[in-house]
Amino acid sequence: MDPEASDEKDDRQHLISQSGRPNDVLNSPNSRRPSTFQIDDGLKSPFSGVCRRFKSRCLVAICLLVPILVLCFTIDFKNMLPIRFPRIEVLTNSSIPVNRMRGSELQALYLLKQQEFELFKMWNYTALVNKSELNLVNSSTSLNMSSANHDAAASPSSSLLEDLKSRIFSQISLNKRIQGVLLSSQENGDKVDLYENYTDANFLGWNRCGKVDQRLSERRTIEWKPRSDKYLFAICVSGQMSNHLICLEKHMFFAALLDRVLVIPSAKVDYEFRNVLDIEHINKCLGRKVVVTFEEFAESKKNHLHVDKFMCYFSLPQPCFVDDDHVKKLKGLGLALSKIEAVWEEDVKQPKQRTVQDILANFSSDDDIIAIGDVFFADVDRQRVMQSGGPIAHKCKTLIEPSRLILLTAQRFIQTFLGKDFIALHFRRHGFLKFCNAKQPSCFYPVPQAADCINRVVERANSPVIYLSTDAADSETGLLQSLVIWNGKTIPLVQRPAVNSAEKWDALLYRHGLEGGSYAG
Repeated sequence: MDPEASDEKDDRQHLISQSGRPNDVLNSPNSRRPSTFQIDDGLKSPFSGVCRRFKSRCLVAICLLVPILVLCFTIDFKNMLPIRFPRIEVLTNSSIPVNRMRGSELQALYLLKQQEFELFKMWNYTALVNKSELNLVNSSTSLNMSSANHDAAASPSSSLLEDLKSRIFSQISLNKRIQGVLLSSQENGDKVDLYENYTDANFLGWNRCGKVDQRLSERRTIEWKPRSDKYLFAICVSGQMSNHLICLEKHMFFAALLDRVLVIPSAKVDYEFRNVLDIEHINKCLGRKVVVTFEEFAESKKNHLHVDKFMCYFSLPQPCFVDDDHVKKLKGLGLALSKIEAVWEEDVKQPKQRTVQDILANFSSDDDIIAIGDVFFADVDRQRVMQSGGPIAHKCKTLIEPSRLILLTAQRFIQTFLGKDFIALHFRRHGFLKFCNAKQPSCFYPVPQAADCINRVVERANSPVIYLSTDAADSETGLLQSLVIWNGKTIPLVQRPAVNSAEKWDALLYRHGLEGGSYAG
């Protein structure tokens, strides 16, 4: 057989029929062209099964992922891991640590200079304490020493020693701050509280600002049992209200020594003491009538308004320290005055220390009504007069108290502005500028020095606020406020606010006509 004929026969067998060609089908008018994305029925069934299996696996994966995410957000893996990675600091400027160290060292030097200054003051205080202790020992071995001299020696020693403890404690705290400054210059950058107070177990038993033990049971007192028909007429002319109250308190001591009823000055010549003091409280504490107002005195002595004897405690600068204007005011009350004479030579600028025996020997009299003039500057039995609770025996906590209205107003002011923990500061300026400069050395302190003293008290008391009573100008109080700082915080100085009808804490004063100092005569 011819090979070529055989190959041709095979090729013919593999030829596609004309009726089965695709072009013929597409060109047929009855045929419809299939969609480009149409899937053949033969492939559709297996592919849909794969999709169902894929969706099931996705759901399982999502269900497993949700608990894992919850665990990641609720568990602190940082603390669970035992390995801690060191903090890496990137310094862009190599001079930063050097500058920080230099600044810390300069601050430490400044604090050391402060400590040196305070330590020198401590050295001087120790000298005073040693001298006081030596005087106490010498006095206690003397057979002729009186109990008053013993108290005079013991009291300064105790106060100086307590102040010395406070200064030492302050320097220990300052030393800790210096250490903190030096440690803060290290590269670890740990921050140290430079104003933190030093605490140690050895100091826990020492109260830096404890309550003063007044030892009222150990007071040296006298009984005030006046004769009902014998009077001491009080005269107070020096200074402002506080001076007049001190003068009145000393008059009470004189009246107790001389067994006389004390007559409170009239509002026409002095302050309206009935609105300032609780006079009946004094009588209740003594259990008898020891103090009367001028009106009560005038009512009981209608036919004898006469000072029988004017015995002046002070002779200079004028007898009884009473000028002609005040004498006219006294006579204007209908009061007849005897001749004003001094019992001894005594100058208000240089008062001498007097004893109880001196008073009894020079001021005792059988006359019904006597006067001794202003005794604000009198220096009589100082230790007894200045002791806590006063020199007169009584059954109350305090003998002299403000009037009920003032006391309630003060309580409301404290409740409104201060709270239970505060420092009260009386910062007198106007009168003290002249008065203190007459002394050597002067007791009138510049505002920065006064602020330094106040800061020391704040440190000891650890109080958050200060009540300021002052006659200083705003320029002085403003400077003082800027300098009173402790623990890096400004301690507010609270003063009595200006009159405002919206405030209720002082409503009692306004309701009774006592606003604006109208209690003064």
